[in-house]
Amino acid sequence: MKSLVGFALLLGAALSVNGQVASHAPTGNAKQPPASSVSVFQVSDKPVARVNGAVLTDRDLLREMLEIFPYARQHNGFPKAQEASIRAGALQMIIFEELVYQEALRRKLAVPPQQMKESEVEFQKQFHSAEEYRQYLNTEMGGSEQNVREKIKRSLLIEQVLKTDVENRSAVTLAEAKTYYDKNADQFRVPESFSFQTISIIPPQNPNAEQKTEAVKRANEALKQAKATGSFQDFGLLAEKISEDDYRVNMGEHKSVERDKLPPQVVKAFLSMKPGQVSDLIQVEQAYTIVRLTSHTSAGKRSFEEVKGSLRTELQKQKYEKLRVDLDRRLRANAKVELL
Repeated sequence: MKSLVGFALLLGAALSVNGQVASHAPTGNAKQPPASSVSVFQVSDKPVARVNGAVLTDRDLLREMLEIFPYARQHNGFPKAQEASIRAGALQMIIFEELVYQEALRRKLAVPPQQMKESEVEFQKQFHSAEEYRQYLNTEMGGSEQNVREKIKRSLLIEQVLKTDVENRSAVTLAEAKTYYDKNADQFRVPESFSFQTISIIPPQNPNAEQKTEAVKRANEALKQAKATGSFQDFGLLAEKISEDDYRVNMGEHKSVERDKLPPQVVKAFLSMKPGQVSDLIQVEQAYTIVRLTSHTSAGKRSFEEVKGSLRTELQKQKYEKLRVDLDRRLRANAKVELL
């Protein structure tokens, strides 16, 4: 889980219209530039939601939208087709974070002084210079170091609640992963597939006899050179030099392709080859193709040992999201949330 100190603060905490610090510290990527990133977008600190009386503004909303779709910074805006859904998702997230913060206050949670001190140091390191930090302080924090400390504290309190109620409870044991694996066997079956490289010589459309003859001549010369290669690298460099198919820009490489998606004549060649071998010329429609087999994966089921790491990670993500949604539901049950 990303650090809440970073994602709640780097882009700055919004000031409400009357000059008071808004209660919500919005999300933002700790690697992103600070407050200046927001300046290309129009914000007026207009209230967009009220959570048990705490006001969230369009500045809070924008920062969360930028967290969801950071490319908006490069393009100076959000894709029109996606903007409404990005806005809706961002609005729900800033409301959720405000509810979590208020829950932390209800539980009377505290931030240890040493953790607070370390977080302040880490936060300031995210700025490229003292001048950049001062600019952020003046434009986003009303010139107040205390405002910065309050926002850091708020982020750490949110983090505490999420850690105890969501993150710590989302762990998936090896035994749980194995149970899932055994009950969902079909998810781990893999079809027969091949990885390979190609060099193709492609005559023009509707070639005449002379053009066909020329293509065959070039294909045979390509085959002679391909047979002389001794490695993936050698074949790939040759593909980049002489191949006329689209894969030439990637050393002729085709990553795992299922058997039923390949032409029968190519499959027939592969079944008689060992990894590293180069085929004879294979005609696929008008093209003359040479293939070098990289690997052949038989149909079967991936073992638990192969998948256990990625499976536990995926199951943990699913469990985390379910727990987060459950927490959101519980907090909303007794809250007064108004969309403005």
